[in-house]
Amino acid sequence: MNKVIINGNDLRLEDIVNVARNNYQVELSEEAIKRVEKSRGIVDKIVEEDRVVYGITTGFGKFSDVSISGEDCKTLQRNLIISHACGFGNSLDTDIVRTIILLRANALSKGYSGIRLSTLQTLVAMLNKGVHPVIPEKGSLGASGDLAPLSHMVLPMLGEGEAEYQGKIISGREAMNKAGIEVVQLIAKEGLALINGTQVMTAVGALALWDGINLIKSGDIAAALTVEALRGIRDAFDLRTHNIRPHEGQIETAKNILALVDGSSLVTSQGEIRVQDAYTLRCIPQIHGASKDALNYAKHKVEIEINSVTDNPIVTEEGDVISGGNFHGQPMALTFDFLGIAMSEIANVSERRLERLINYQLNDLPAFLVKHGGLNSGFMITQYAAAALVSENKILAHPASVDSIPSSANQEDHVSMGTIAARKARDIIRNAERVVATEILAACQAIDFREDYTLGKGTKVAYESVRDVVNFIENDVVMYKEIDKVTDLLRSGELANKVEEVVKVNY
Repeated sequence: MNKVIINGNDLRLEDIVNVARNNYQVELSEEAIKRVEKSRGIVDKIVEEDRVVYGITTGFGKFSDVSISGEDCKTLQRNLIISHACGFGNSLDTDIVRTIILLRANALSKGYSGIRLSTLQTLVAMLNKGVHPVIPEKGSLGASGDLAPLSHMVLPMLGEGEAEYQGKIISGREAMNKAGIEVVQLIAKEGLALINGTQVMTAVGALALWDGINLIKSGDIAAALTVEALRGIRDAFDLRTHNIRPHEGQIETAKNILALVDGSSLVTSQGEIRVQDAYTLRCIPQIHGASKDALNYAKHKVEIEINSVTDNPIVTEEGDVISGGNFHGQPMALTFDFLGIAMSEIANVSERRLERLINYQLNDLPAFLVKHGGLNSGFMITQYAAAALVSENKILAHPASVDSIPSSANQEDHVSMGTIAARKARDIIRNAERVVATEILAACQAIDFREDYTLGKGTKVAYESVRDVVNFIENDVVMYKEIDKVTDLLRSGELANKVEEVVKVNY
């Protein structure tokens, strides 16, 4: 069944993608329901006893020393949401919004947040029935969680804000009505439970990570095609070299290249044509491998975060309410900065291999990979465009996590900027996809200038997949459309999936 059952403990990256992009339904587990009800009972008792507890019977942030009466709690929760909805900029894509809702629901299902079961079920119903709040991408400092964007997530639950429903942007109340979901009136602790967490940065970063894993596989495929097109030297991938510097990513990359070009007549041996290749070919395992190790680190950290409680305060099983700092996004901020840097390097090296393919001074191929140069420019400007994206990535790769601006009257005096880090990683990966797609297209064009050749076991499948959507470019065409086709092939995962039917590409 196309369903993901959440309990707060074992959500996986694959589950996120299935819910976000494949519209899997979501259901709370029985144990999660029991934990949520128990946690809510503790909060209700605190309110009944009129105890002063942060976030339940007090104001928030700098107003934590202001007590709130029981009768004002509902007003407090509503005011929290509508006042904190201060986001700005482009709306987050629907798959990201779906991931945000899923991650918030999963965290709440752990039973440490004090939310009512009915309120949590409303959130799950929005996901299952396709009510997607309009959430601006800017406005989070990444500490005290993603307060502003998560407030936008909650607005339609209150009959406020806007939401996408069945492909149209309408008012939040109208979307809820059309979907048959009742709006809610939040009570003590619920507003804070819904918005005090790291789910926006984690959602953006988790999907970027998934796309990065797909891209780095395609990066190995691109590199293997270029090695063949340039008659590269296979000796550089000899595992005896890599086993004595046993970084996992490096070894796996060397294995990938050897498997992809297995059976190729184009690759050469040391001394056959030249003694050494340039670094961008010879050091593919070292360069790609380092980025793979970074991806694996990021995956480990993300899978911890998506099954974590990032609220404040925490309602413990023993009935205590602890005010801590699990909302602080630093673990994700550093992770997504690292992810962005790692994927920027994949674009860097891909653009340099593209240059080696089109620059006649660096190879034995026609200038700019075109038969009738002068009349035609061929692949000349593809490198310009790729270089522009690589340069932009270098700026985006500057870490967001090294910055902090105090907020809330200096109560929140160190913040993570984790959501900025995640958005930058997402943008870097999108740029890198375009660069790698351009290299793949150029490598296939270069291969067509070779004669009497046999492609490798994996590269043959990749080449044929490209030629299914783009023909050899004899004379100049509207080039961006051709690159678009290869980018779509890469971004959809179709290229890597087809190759993996014959050769496993490890990351």
